[in-house]
Parts: sequence; C-alpha cells; structure tokens
Amino acid sequence: MTLAWAPNPTAPLWYEERMGEPVGPFFHDLELQHTRQVGPSCVATTLSMVANATGASTTPEDFKHVTNSQAPHTWSEALKPYGLQLAYCNSDLRRLEYFIDELVELDDLFFLCFYSEDPPSDPLPSGKLCTAHIVTLHRGTLYDTAKWASWGGVCNANDYSRLERQTKRIFRVVPVDHPRCV
Repeated sequence: MTLAWAPNPTAPLWYEERMGEPVGPFFHDLELQHTRQVGPSCVATTLSMVANATGASTTPEDFKHVTNSQAPHTWSEALKPYGLQLAYCNSDLRRLEYFIDELVELDDLFFLCFYSEDPPSDPLPSGKLCTAHIVTLHRGTLYDTAKWASWGGVCNANDYSRLERQTKRIFRVVPVDHPRCV
C-alpha cells in the first residue's frame, strides 16, 4: 500500500517545540532601550542593544570586532556571553508584511533581516548583492537602529514603514542552551 504524499508548500515560522525542547516565549521581561546606529552598523548596534537588555554594558564597537555583518553564526556566537543565541526561522523572500502577524503572535524576541532594495539575482563584482538591514522585534514592538526612536525607530510592528521589503532572514533569539541554533 502506497501512501499519498505531497510536499508541504507552507511552514510556520517556528515549528512547535520538540519533545524536551524549552518552550518559549523566552524573553518577555527584557527591557530594550533603542540605540541609534552611527554609519552602516545595524548588526553591531542591534547586537549591543539586545545584549544591554540583559544587564550588560556594551557598545556597537564591541561587536564590530567579533562579528561579520554577512555571517549570522558570528552574531550568534557574539551573543552567547550574554546568555543568548540565534535560531533560524522558516522564511523566504516574501515581504515582511507577510510574516509580521505570525511573529507578533509568537510574542518573543526576533531579528528581522530584509533587503533595502529589490535584490538582483547576481552580486556586484565586489561580491555584494545589495544593501540589507536588520531590525529587532520584541513582542509587538519593532526597534530600527537606523531611525530615531521618535521617528519610526520604535513602533508597533504592524505600523513599521518598511514592511513592504523582501525578507532576507528571520532569527528567533533563544537561550544559550537551546537545542536550535545557527
């Protein structure tokens, strides 16, 4: 007897926890303080902002020296001293607006990476594909280090001005001992 099987065309951003896996949300009680980035430092500024919410006292400079803005595993490694690491979420090139309600419903801490312009299929001779950006979603609030807090840098996730941008990556921030990690 052959079972009918077909690929599943959709997947939730975060599958339900597996047996024995810690259950989220993990970071309800964090108090994030918006930090405005200086220059093209969204990754380092975002990592510093989240590390500082754990009680640390860091600056973006601390993260610039230990991360590569194009290598998320370095971001995850840099967060480990603060009890945090990153785990990939199921996502694709759809616009952020497609994912935002599901992310808000998960009610936790996420990094959303998106293309700042429509991405081409091939990189430039320098190896760069195009400009991208990272923002932080904590519960229903979105933090964008490229903007002043009062000018869209801290807002309700559904009101964020760049939800039309295509997704590059989505990460859930999980405790350092969580079995899912980058």
